[in-house]
Amino acid sequence: MSDTAEAELLDVPEMDADAWAEYVEAQGWTDGLPLVVPTEDAVARMMDGARGDNEPFPAITPRQVIPTLRSLAANAVMAGCRPAYFPVVLSALRGVLVADYNLHGSLATTHSCAPMIMVNGPLRQALNINCGTNCFGQGWRANAAIGRALQLILLNVGGAKPAVMDRSTFGSPAKYTFCFGENEEESPFAPYHVRHGFDAADSVVTVMSAEPNHNLNDHGSTTGKGLLTTFAGGIASPAANTIYAKGPFFIVFGPEHAATLARDSWTVEQIQQFLYDTARVPVDQVSPENHQIYQESGHLPENGFYRVAPTPDDIHVAVAGGAGKHSAWIPSFGGTAAISIRVKPPAG
Repeated sequence: MSDTAEAELLDVPEMDADAWAEYVEAQGWTDGLPLVVPTEDAVARMMDGARGDNEPFPAITPRQVIPTLRSLAANAVMAGCRPAYFPVVLSALRGVLVADYNLHGSLATTHSCAPMIMVNGPLRQALNINCGTNCFGQGWRANAAIGRALQLILLNVGGAKPAVMDRSTFGSPAKYTFCFGENEEESPFAPYHVRHGFDAADSVVTVMSAEPNHNLNDHGSTTGKGLLTTFAGGIASPAANTIYAKGPFFIVFGPEHAATLARDSWTVEQIQQFLYDTARVPVDQVSPENHQIYQESGHLPENGFYRVAPTPDDIHVAVAGGAGKHSAWIPSFGGTAAISIRVKPPAG
């Protein structure tokens, strides 16, 4: 697990599953769940999944370690990844290492954020990434292992150990894994990655330092405006980091809500503008102390309200999930950005 190639191969005696679990716990390598043994053969097969990705990685905070491909592959093995998942893991890692993602800040904060990973493009189906019913939940190896692999890399290579460098007050289940695919097949809108400049045939990973999804329930509204009015109220929270730090957030529409919006001719740009204008926190819901903090940072109310996004473009729209009149709000850490990275497919 070291950053040096010489220290990566350990002569570990054969042991049963219980002994292995005790061993990795003693080393501080685990997220608390059992890990797959990263044998030389398993790590070599994982590395084969990344043939063609020869671009070096920058140092991973907080240890400022420049990772080797072998150390990354070992963590992907331990997380339960198939080799075909590894290019997605590497792309997600490249995303969180972009400066605007603010990895160091998102790890050192007391906020409960974790890397959200959304996958677009053909690899969603090729890897059986869940984009539909229960896409934020359990039951899909690809979703669970890809998100977990990134977290283990940040833990074991980057050094983001809970209560040591990861200072989150509460943490969240998203710190185990938070990976899903956009439901492009049931979306009435162009796929997220296409709207952000990629080709439809590209497979793309988007990461953001985020809280877990917050459910947005609306079984009553029968119009797109009605839905958006409900959702604007749901995301206008005086206690969310999106007002405290003025960062981006995702609104992920379930297919039924998305269909209503499309029927009423709402475009993504109109949705962003409506939520930007309407999702506002009244000043009387903000404490005097927070008024002072906001004003010192240059975040001033407008006409008696605080906005919860810097610009309409900071409201990211996607479609995922299955049947049911539910959507999701995914608030960010605040001091972060949504970063999209094209997945480099294995050579050949």
